[in-house]
Amino acid sequence: MSFGSFDSRSSSQTAAEINMVPLIDVMLVLLVIFLITAPLLTHSIKVQLPQATAQPVEKDAKSLDLAVTLDGALFLNNDPVAMEDLTQTLAIYAQEKPQPEIRIRADQETRYEILAQVMSKAKAAGMVRLGFVTRPGAEQGAATSAPAAATDKPAGNTATP
Repeated sequence: MSFGSFDSRSSSQTAAEINMVPLIDVMLVLLVIFLITAPLLTHSIKVQLPQATAQPVEKDAKSLDLAVTLDGALFLNNDPVAMEDLTQTLAIYAQEKPQPEIRIRADQETRYEILAQVMSKAKAAGMVRLGFVTRPGAEQGAATSAPAAATDKPAGNTATP
C-alpha cells in the first residue's frame, strides 16, 4: 500500500513497502496452534515396570551363594574371594553337571559397576544360571532399612546368556 505525498519531486519514485498484515495473521494462527497442542505433548516415556516375584527355592538344587558387601568385598559360600580370582574359581564350578546356580546377595547400596563386573566374570567362567537374592516383601515396593533376615529367598528370575 503506497501513500502519495504532496511533494512533486518524489512522484516519479514508487515507494516499496512490505505488507505485514498477512505475516502477522500467520504468526497469530501458529501461536494459537502451539498454545493448544503444547499441553498435549509429554516429555517422558511411560513404562510399566516389572514386579519381582519370588518363586519357591528348590531344596535339592546346588547353588553358590555369592555375597557382595557395600565396599565391594566378595564372599563365595561365606569364604572370601578376590575379584581377580572370581573367574577362575567359578570356572571350576562351571564344569559340574548339573551346573549350580549363582545366587548373588548384594547390599542395596552396592554400586552397579561392581555387580556388572561380577556378572561379566561369571559369564566368562561359563556360568549360565544367575539369580539375585531379595528380601521377602521387597517386590511390593516396601523400602525398609532393616538388615536382610537369615531366611532370604532368591528371586526366581535367572538370567541365561
